[in-house]
Amino acid sequence: MIRRLILIGAATLGACAQTQRPGTAAGTVPAAAPQYGVRVPADDSVIARLVQEGTRRSHVDADLEYLLDVIGPRLTGSPGMRRANEWTRQKFREYGVDRAELEPWTFGVGWTRGPMTARLVTPHERELLAVSWAWAPGTTGPLRGDVVLADARTEQDWQRQFAGKLAGKWVMVGPAYPNANPDGPLMSHADSARLDSLRRANTPQNDEERQYFRIREALLARENLAGLVRDGGKEFALLTMSGSPLAISPHPQIVVSNDDYSQFQRLLRRGEHVSIEADIHNGFTRDPLTQYNTIAEIRGSEKPDEVVLLGAHLDSWDLATGGTDNGTGAIAVLEAARILTAAGVRPARTIRFALFSGEEEGLLGSQAYVESHERELPRFQSVLVLDNGTGRITGVGLQRHEDLREMWESMLAPLAGTEGLGPLAVRSEYKTGTDHLSFIPYGVPSFNYDQLTRGYNHTHHSQVDDYDHTVPGDVAQAATIMAVNAWQFANMPQFLPRGPRQ
Repeated sequence: MIRRLILIGAATLGACAQTQRPGTAAGTVPAAAPQYGVRVPADDSVIARLVQEGTRRSHVDADLEYLLDVIGPRLTGSPGMRRANEWTRQKFREYGVDRAELEPWTFGVGWTRGPMTARLVTPHERELLAVSWAWAPGTTGPLRGDVVLADARTEQDWQRQFAGKLAGKWVMVGPAYPNANPDGPLMSHADSARLDSLRRANTPQNDEERQYFRIREALLARENLAGLVRDGGKEFALLTMSGSPLAISPHPQIVVSNDDYSQFQRLLRRGEHVSIEADIHNGFTRDPLTQYNTIAEIRGSEKPDEVVLLGAHLDSWDLATGGTDNGTGAIAVLEAARILTAAGVRPARTIRFALFSGEEEGLLGSQAYVESHERELPRFQSVLVLDNGTGRITGVGLQRHEDLREMWESMLAPLAGTEGLGPLAVRSEYKTGTDHLSFIPYGVPSFNYDQLTRGYNHTHHSQVDDYDHTVPGDVAQAATIMAVNAWQFANMPQFLPRGPRQ
């Protein structure tokens, strides 16, 4: 075998982009940013074996269907989450990794969704499509109350208009999310600009408003509410689910469709009387639960103590079966492990595979992982995470590692030119919202791939996030790219520079 190494960059070794820190605006860094000199492994025969295994003998569809249709929803703390942990551990072992285990960590109290009904009582009667917000309590039987739009923008507004006046009310805390009529005329540029302006107006605009939004939940907790009414926020009566044991609600919270929420808002602004009734049965555990991350690895042949980690979160919300968020990412990581073992690749560094739980409640599983592995993190070469839906990988955001731009371009080049895998691009982008963020404070170069949207804005946290909205061919492409990138990172002669500790 002949190994071909591509040498990139000529700048000072060890230079690491530190001019921007998380939380600052992402922007394009000048192309002349000093590049870290990296020799990228590019053995054509190894890459060809990995690509052939991933594209011609994929197990993605069968594994994805089993995870979503048989195991089903994987809310952290639920029996479904434990079944998913055990099944993925079994599959990793079946696919020939050197180790596959469940690593425990302490979660908060568990929450169980029970049956719920809701109906509009006035100004007319009809059933409502509604679900309980997670980690919110139920009611003690049917609970009827007037609906109030408490649309304050500052604490002063709140104290003047609503403080002490909301006992027994079902409260909407802001205006409806502006959505265009999907069946209406094509939107003009002016229509789009108006809609964007309305959406921006829903977010805090200044320091006073930001401070109010930070304390709003505490202000609501002082009122003896019937509960909160939340906007599903999407077209076609799709709902958005969230919640966390880090923020257990003191009162019931229900999510209704954007159409219903908008109707309530219109009625209230007309001066009409609006009332609803909800009957909710939810439950909590008494004590914090032990939960698990599924961890597997292919041990390195030359530098086994240095680690390349491929990760995704295995947990999901429970309105559907967690297809695009994030069954597809979890199966891509599982498939990447299968591709590497089936192709007979023995990496120089250890390649580790992590399927985290507790991501949806605040990156809790990955944070527990980095805390328990803190001593090992200085030897992590890199972390690669997939968590933006079912769409194929389109490239990667640099997470302000502009010194690694040419490295990433060289890594993706042989894949971008392969039929069915490209095009692939490298962007100056700092991506947030998923488990790679847990590693960044420790200086580990950590990345979250870019992906095609494939309807993710609809399926995300909704009741249609299921197998029928996944694209297994795209997931197979993503798994193949992850397998190749993992091998490249694992076999680089250089150890990548650390980012700033935070």
